[in-house]
Amino acid sequence: MQNSKYVLANERDRLWGLTVSTVGYEEIVPGEPYPTRGHADGYYFNIDEGRELNEFQLLYIPEGSGVFHSATIEEAEIREGDMFLLFPGEWHSYHPNPDTGWKSYWIGFKGKNIDDRVRYGFLSKEKPIYHIGFSNIIVQLYETALKTADEEQAYAQQLLAGIVNYLIGTMYSLERNIELNRDHAHVDMVRRARLRIYEALESSLTIQQIAEELGVSYSNFRKLFKEYTGLSPATYQQDLKLQRAKELLSTTNLSIKEIAYRLNFDSPDYFSAKFKIKTGRKPSEMRVK
Repeated sequence: MQNSKYVLANERDRLWGLTVSTVGYEEIVPGEPYPTRGHADGYYFNIDEGRELNEFQLLYIPEGSGVFHSATIEEAEIREGDMFLLFPGEWHSYHPNPDTGWKSYWIGFKGKNIDDRVRYGFLSKEKPIYHIGFSNIIVQLYETALKTADEEQAYAQQLLAGIVNYLIGTMYSLERNIELNRDHAHVDMVRRARLRIYEALESSLTIQQIAEELGVSYSNFRKLFKEYTGLSPATYQQDLKLQRAKELLSTTNLSIKEIAYRLNFDSPDYFSAKFKIKTGRKPSEMRVK
């Protein structure tokens, strides 16, 4: 069973930053030959010879299992609930296991948005496989993409681009959280630390003191906190203080000096400098007229 759609994009669509060329779904039963026929030129491939695409493709295997390998990755197992990303110009080959078959969704796309994510290291040829398990959200996104491609309404490319972004963001977040949540003690520690930082915004409590309260060395605490949140605990604390400062500036008559000392900044000038760097505006510009 196969349901594949091919989508056209015009020059203005390409200015959006991401365009979709194909979206599809396929069921391969155990023992069925693969790949199946019916793919457009440039997409069909021989398993032994592999292929190169001129676009990215993101595939999801909600059921079944298989094998993937590329010019960068030696043969790797594809498990039920895996997503894998194909890169333009990168030789690759993949197929379901004959004993299990698989169900697969795919979507093909290209554009500056995805190029930037590769350039900045969010996505790489060295890590094309993401273990996310079964996700109804992911399935519904692919189904919506199929429906959108089938209906071909005006501005379908913009909707499809949004679906691709949602797919990639959901995939990235799901796998990261699955990995982090395997160590419940560390996750619980970071959550307690975040709550403690939030509760103590208007106190002189330091990050070092929080680490001591949690019974962990500062260096280890900093490493685990940044791994989970993407920010160092000191940066996280300062950003929360600046958010609180915006609230106080817009909802109270407290002076800038009073707010700076209330939030335990070293001086009003230091507070103003940090506020300008973070928000691009002076504290006085946040005042309600």
